[in-house]
Amino acid sequence: MEWLALEFMQRALLAALITGLTAPAIGTYLVQRRLSLLGDGLGHLAVAGVGLAFLTGTAPLPLAVLVCVVGAIAIELLRELGRTSGDVGLAILFYGGLSGGLLLASLAGQGTGTLSAFLFGSLLTINAAELWIIGGLGAVVLLVCLGLLPQLFAVSADEPFARTIGLPVRVYNVLVVALAAVTVTVSMRTVGLLLVSALMVVPVATANHLVIGFRRSMLTAMGLGVIAAVSGTIGSYQFDTAPGALIVVIAIGLFALSWPVSLLLARRHAPVVELTDDQPPRSHEMTEEHPHVHSEGCGHRAVPHGGHVDYIHDGHRHAAHEGHYDEH
Repeated sequence: MEWLALEFMQRALLAALITGLTAPAIGTYLVQRRLSLLGDGLGHLAVAGVGLAFLTGTAPLPLAVLVCVVGAIAIELLRELGRTSGDVGLAILFYGGLSGGLLLASLAGQGTGTLSAFLFGSLLTINAAELWIIGGLGAVVLLVCLGLLPQLFAVSADEPFARTIGLPVRVYNVLVVALAAVTVTVSMRTVGLLLVSALMVVPVATANHLVIGFRRSMLTAMGLGVIAAVSGTIGSYQFDTAPGALIVVIAIGLFALSWPVSLLLARRHAPVVELTDDQPPRSHEMTEEHPHVHSEGCGHRAVPHGGHVDYIHDGHRHAAHEGHYDEH
């Protein structure tokens, strides 16, 4: 545990914690809106901000945030006004942002190697100033995502209904994409611009396997994001691997493990199929060989019915009759 005393590891763990919380929080809204790939498009757009920072000689993180937010809002407004469809808008983000960033970086005399720290993350080299920016922006994202959860959920789930109850749908739509842009740029130093979308989507998909309900899904996804981000950071130091890649691999591993768990939970909570009293019984249809004896406390649900007691068994009512069971 001597690594906890290292300042760069302390900064890396704090940045990973913030990213693990914020990325799934805003990602829950994106998944609800079926915009899971928006994070990828915003990541490519942020590359243009980084390239512009190289060209102007300014700090990459603040300028990337500004460029990404402005671009995301512009695409959202164009989509809402019907000037472009959602997939076309994402294509513009993908190709325009990435090519623009590479062009600006090359004009500044920087090659693709310089951009790799932003494309794939460089968590262990975060300095104190960047950590303060990441912490401040992350706090804003969490405050809005949790504080406006009912309103943002209504807009994400059903825009027409949100309009009928008087919610400013356009404002909230713009707010969601702006928060997504902030989250992407905040995460570019942790998991990287090309991998951040996975941390925004995969923990949400995992949570949807395990719990029911939007709020519970968001909180569970945030917990899973923290587990993946923190464990990936520690593992990258211990095994000398790329932290961003390890974080995403752990998140995908948790998703894979959630499949058998979700099947087990679904089986345990499967509803009992009952026949109603107004449904006529079958005409003296005897059950097949049935060695089990139904009685009080036998483990099957007892249902009073017409002066006798039926027992729910394999989705049917078994009624005792002259030494055998009839099936209702």
